[in-house]
Amino acid sequence: MSGKIISIHSFRGGTGKSNIAANLAAMAALEGKRVAVMDTDMASPGIHVIFGLGREKLKYTLNDYLRGTCDITDTCIDLTERLKIKKGKLFLIPSSMTATDITRILREGYEVGDLKKGFTDVIKGKDLDYLIIDTHPGLDRETLLSMATADYLFVVARIDEQDLLGTAATLSVARKLQVPEIRIVINKKPSIYEDKAIIKEVESKFKARVATIIPLLPMLIEVGSRFVVSLRYPECEFATHMQDLLNIIR
Repeated sequence: MSGKIISIHSFRGGTGKSNIAANLAAMAALEGKRVAVMDTDMASPGIHVIFGLGREKLKYTLNDYLRGTCDITDTCIDLTERLKIKKGKLFLIPSSMTATDITRILREGYEVGDLKKGFTDVIKGKDLDYLIIDTHPGLDRETLLSMATADYLFVVARIDEQDLLGTAATLSVARKLQVPEIRIVINKKPSIYEDKAIIKEVESKFKARVATIIPLLPMLIEVGSRFVVSLRYPECEFATHMQDLLNIIR
């Protein structure tokens, strides 16, 4: 298996994790890479909305694969033409947003080994350069698996005491799982904070490098997760920060 697994995680919801996962995947595809982004947040899925699929009926989802009703490659939605990506390939593996499917997966669960097999099978089946995993916030079994199999882990946090305490717990677990490369992404930074001071404090406190610091951007608030910002506005500040992450995983 030659493709790299990149896990995008946050300890709490609302950090902008899914937006980062979607934009990083799109920018990697723009550079000619074969990329899939997988939504493993089965309790509160939604990354497909960012890709413009919010109102579309999804034929197969990750839930169907975990129930054994389809192959993992059947769940892949090819977004390449839709998003006007010229050189690379971009696939989405969504989770179901129907109440029935969400309730069922929470009630009945699934075999974690099947999810791990799904990672390796989709990388092989679609000849991926990158599999980007949008995880469920917190530390559940999906998150632990995505960390344990990841080549890179980006932990997204805000300048907030609860976020930072949760980040400490996440980093501790990631180190025990021997994740090769761990970086912290500071998102939604208020303008009152200086980047240099944040980097010094965070790296000293958590013994992990800061990948990038994304300020609280009015554009993202206005967009409201309705589309992939870095594709529509490739020169915007947010796209520059996504390039920082892309430079790390190359």
